[in-house]
Amino acid sequence: MKRAVIVLLVLLAVLHQDFWYWDRIDPLVFGFIPIGLAYHIGVSLAAGILWALAVCYCWPKEVDVPDDPFTTQTSALRAERRHT
Repeated sequence: MKRAVIVLLVLLAVLHQDFWYWDRIDPLVFGFIPIGLAYHIGVSLAAGILWALAVCYCWPKEVDVPDDPFTTQTSALRAERRHT
């Protein structure tokens, strides 16, 4: 899946470089959004979805190890306050 995310990232980077809608307003999407802006809205939504895929499938698992609540600094401070 990591390879698929990388391929999609490269594809999205290539598709982001649009030059064909720079000087066009028509057609209007939904009757009021210029086509270039609608294209970039779609690219932005695709980038958000791609980021979610990257986090779900490519993020290292050992980074998300939860801390032991008894060894964190906050727990130690709470215990210290209770004893004073």
